[in-house]
Amino acid sequence: MMRRTFLAATLLCAMAPAANAADALSFQLGWLPGGDRAPAYLALQRGLFAAENLDVKILPGRGSTDTITKLATGVVDVGEAGFDAFLAAKAEGTVPVTAVMPFFTKPPDALLTTSATGIASLKDIGGRSVATSPFTSSNLTWPVILKLNDVDPAQVKFIKADAGALGGMLAAGQVDAVIMWTTSAPPVTTMVAAAGKQLKILPWSDYGMAGYSQTIIASDKTLAERPDAIRRFVKVMRDAIRLTKADPMAAAEAVKVAVPQADLAALKAQVEVSVPLMMNEITARDGLGTFSPDLVRKTWEWVAKANNYPADKLDPMSVVSTKYAGS
Repeated sequence: MMRRTFLAATLLCAMAPAANAADALSFQLGWLPGGDRAPAYLALQRGLFAAENLDVKILPGRGSTDTITKLATGVVDVGEAGFDAFLAAKAEGTVPVTAVMPFFTKPPDALLTTSATGIASLKDIGGRSVATSPFTSSNLTWPVILKLNDVDPAQVKFIKADAGALGGMLAAGQVDAVIMWTTSAPPVTTMVAAAGKQLKILPWSDYGMAGYSQTIIASDKTLAERPDAIRRFVKVMRDAIRLTKADPMAAAEAVKVAVPQADLAALKAQVEVSVPLMMNEITARDGLGTFSPDLVRKTWEWVAKANNYPADKLDPMSVVSTKYAGS
């Protein structure tokens, strides 16, 4: 009898570590680590993932297409990508990936200009020069936002340049404006100020653009096999966004742990301009981490126009899961 008891106890002890092992999840960012992606790093540093029995590995990304491809092929479990790129990928073919949580509920696309140009709104851009990176997703919606504001795209001198050169070009007066995300504006502010000018940011959301931007998406395989792990991941991300808003410096410090060479002040500035994209009147209305069907469809309308898709090419709500909605 004692031998049986000993064997049973030994078996239970051997099984305990496996039963309590944390769920491993690989999370790929849409781009390199920065203040605009601080919630994930804050969650890692504060032990929020560990508290939910998750072992999360954060991986840098190289654009939305890269993230979507790696999710679809099973290289990673969950990722962050532009909702526009995700919808376009779903419209083009079968991609075994599903959107589970909006991250940026407002588009970060913007036109950056200076006090020296006299440009006060998008309507003033006709006849001016605008520089952009060849690879930014904003280029697709640029003609759409111009037409919405009664500007002929053909009347704008459109210049493509290396992304790292855009801020310097604007500060030097080589162009009248540059297309950038608001999350990239802080260092440009410094460059422009050094040239004795003041930066002026024209967010496209102020000129009619609406819809989700960066979004948490997951592979269908992971959703089928480990739905509870994804539910806990989404919960942590919601909590981390709230903590990021409450303490931008702590969020910046968490990113700096992962990227020691980064400037802490610059990270904090990027966190501060990113928070309004994550938490705003939309999340106050719909709930943090919740997809609004109306806004999902509005995003698809922009994607369809930018890519010349027929409106009925995709039912956008069919590629979104509302099972993980927060509050």
